Amino acid sequence: MSYKKKETYNPKTTSVLQENYADIIKNIGEDSKREGLVKTPERAAKAIQFLTHGYAQDPIKILKAALFKEDYNNMVLVKNIELYSLCEHHMLPFYGKVHVAYIPNGYIVGLSKIPRVVDVFARRLQVQERLTHEILDSIDKALKPQGVAVVVEAAHMCMMMRGVEKQNSMTTTSAFRGVFEKAETRNEFLGLINSNS
Repeated sequence: MSYKKKETYNPKTTSVLQENYADIIKNIGEDSKREGLVKTPERAAKAIQFLTHGYAQDPIKILKAALFKEDYNNMVLVKNIELYSLCEHHMLPFYGKVHVAYIPNGYIVGLSKIPRVVDVFARRLQVQERLTHEILDSIDKALKPQGVAVVVEAAHMCMMMRGVEKQNSMTTTSAFRGVFEKAETRNEFLGLINSNS
């Protein structure tokens, strides 16, 4: 039995993007009719729709769909969430990991929803700084916890493949709200994300 992945794309959007990618290929001096490139415009059109499908998703709805009343008031940490996004300045990838923690205030959220929220914002044209705050703001708004913390660590292909061409540079951004603004709670969070366990 063969495996066939089912993906759905807007035919009109795909057609327009396909024409645009064919023009790009032609304008950089390539032959879009060459065997290896014949299907590239269509593939690229579908790829960019997948890589930006976060625009069609609502992070607050995702979080509120899995809220549970629970008397738990210690830190909940989901770390090493894989991140893949596109830099809005050059439309080149940046990738890395996200660490998210919150301290509940009467409600917890299904753990899988936190990585889903990361993906909602990552699957848009982004800058890492805004991405960090968007993740924090949505969790804070939906859960109304005692505090939220987000750290993003990423490598940017726009710095590695072009421009300064620095291969080993990593960018770290962070955002803290509520009890995480206190040094003791923030340091506990930072210690946990830096531990190997």
